[in-house]
Amino acid sequence: MDRLLPHLAPTSDESAPLLLAVTGMGGVGKTALALESAHRARAEGWFPGGFLFVDLRGYDDDPATADQAVVALLDALGVRGSDLPPTTARQYDTFRTLLAQRHDRTLLILDNASDPSQYLPLLPGTDHHRVLITSRERPDALPVRVIALEALDPDESAALITRALHYADERDDRPTREPDALHELTALCGHLPLALQIAAATLRRRRHRHEGIASLVEEIRAAGDPTTALDNGSPGTDLYGRSLVLRPVLETSYHRLREDRARLLRLLSLAPDSETTTEAVAALADADTTSVLAPLEYLAAAHLVTPVRDDRAQGSMPRWRLHDLVRAYGMSVVAGDAGLRREGEAARQRVLALYVRWADAATHRLRRVAGGQDSQGRFVTRQKALEWLDRERAGLVAAVRWAAEEPFTAAAVELASHLAMYLEWRRFFDDWITVAGIARSAAHRSGDRIAEARAWDHLGIAMRDTGRAKEAVDAHTRALALFRTSGGHAGEARSWNNLGLALLSARRLKEAASAHTQALELFRAVGDRLGEADAWGSLGISLGAAGRPEEALTALARARDLYQAVGDRLGEANAWANLAFAQRDARRMNEAIEAYGRSLEIFEEFENWYGAGQTLEHLAMIHEAVGARDQARAHYLRACDAFTLADAPDRATRARAAAAALA
Repeated sequence: MDRLLPHLAPTSDESAPLLLAVTGMGGVGKTALALESAHRARAEGWFPGGFLFVDLRGYDDDPATADQAVVALLDALGVRGSDLPPTTARQYDTFRTLLAQRHDRTLLILDNASDPSQYLPLLPGTDHHRVLITSRERPDALPVRVIALEALDPDESAALITRALHYADERDDRPTREPDALHELTALCGHLPLALQIAAATLRRRRHRHEGIASLVEEIRAAGDPTTALDNGSPGTDLYGRSLVLRPVLETSYHRLREDRARLLRLLSLAPDSETTTEAVAALADADTTSVLAPLEYLAAAHLVTPVRDDRAQGSMPRWRLHDLVRAYGMSVVAGDAGLRREGEAARQRVLALYVRWADAATHRLRRVAGGQDSQGRFVTRQKALEWLDRERAGLVAAVRWAAEEPFTAAAVELASHLAMYLEWRRFFDDWITVAGIARSAAHRSGDRIAEARAWDHLGIAMRDTGRAKEAVDAHTRALALFRTSGGHAGEARSWNNLGLALLSARRLKEAASAHTQALELFRAVGDRLGEADAWGSLGISLGAAGRPEEALTALARARDLYQAVGDRLGEANAWANLAFAQRDARRMNEAIEAYGRSLEIFEEFENWYGAGQTLEHLAMIHEAVGARDQARAHYLRACDAFTLADAPDRATRARAAAAALA
């Protein structure tokens, strides 16, 4: 109301808008805002002539025409029966004349308009009065002040339901007793006022059953489509006599769309995430990005989608957000028609193929140093690849969930594999465990034993990185068994190496060294020099942990040399860091400082800020151990900055505290 009310106040500013429009999707509360604001403005004395209201029924099966509306408005002005002019033209003349002669400032509310032809003939020919239009569509062709309404925020939604329950019974303490269920209910309602009203009314009727909010949440979840579940409990009408039903509101907006726009809205509802890039929308529609922009902009003007600008991607096309209830409605339309289901499957295949292609290109770009670009020609820099992965992460993870459905399994499993390096790099371990678990189950169902083994390996690495060493050992053991029975010798070697690292985390040091030795032999047998470098590095770590420093140093130096020989810079960075750790244990402090410096240089080159932060911490510890407190403090502060860039706030806080202790 704070956005609308000031525009209704009398002003001497000649540029003040004469025409106001409240727009938003169906059910967002446009009429309620218009009427409440009108009453408030009249109470302030701004409209001594009161207000005239007409419902244009723009989204009904039989919308009112301007000719019908002018008769209703004349009736409100006292012109009826034999006084009513016999022709439409004279009726409009009479209406405008009466408004022009009306000295008391009046507000004309033209509610629920769907087309300019419904209200343009009704505009008064005077600037003395004000006109307020409500519509689901933005009147871009008119000089009008637009107040666009959006869904409520979560706290406002919870407050709406709480107030509604307390008005009916002040002893109703369900919102206080079930705060989590209350917020879950508001989320299922999409924070849309109409849906929230229906949910509140349903809860009011059930208060004598002693049923909690959680029971309604379960009903809605079980129904699958919130629009259907909420309408089943609809109480009838609201204070303004309008039906409290949700699905018909969405249906009327959908059925008014031209077929190409309706198709785009349906396909957009099938996207993996609630926000979708223009490029992904084009893939869904099997079109180019330019051709989908115009229909998307129309859907945005109709408040069926919302354009979202990404400040991190300057100059890029917008993303498009679909309201949860519109999304649920669109999915139900597709589910109810065999032809639309086939169309939807093809669309999902296209967007999944797009994600697989770009995720593969982005991952390859992360592995390379500055210069050049990926094979797809998309990611000129590593930072661009990371930015794309960061923006698309929610959609990429959601797309992997499609692996549970045919015919998406193979592509979704491949996507999960491409995401592994990025999710580890950014330390999104929860997401990594999720996608690896989905890929493992899907590959098992499809009988792809190599993909299943690879997924078990990824799951094990993620578990090890989150401190779940015992589960990691089990995961790698399962991967190893699958690679053995499927003839994947390179995969078997990697599983041995990963198993060794998990055993090391579990402090099973002798078994860890044995596993790394087994990996080393297999990598040599298949001629995999990069794998051999990995195995030497892992073996060196195990030997160092087992108290065999000289053997550890030899193994780690072999790993470094092999990484350099094959040109794996990130592997070299890790090898230098591991070698430095072993040198520090052997009290070779100067050599350790030099090795950590080489490691840090490469980590910073790759913008691997977590690795850089760890290296700087170790450098700080060495300088602190030899009494160089100022240098140690400087390294801790740099480590804090690196961990902040890596989105590791706990590690950043720890590094900052260590620096403060040396101040």
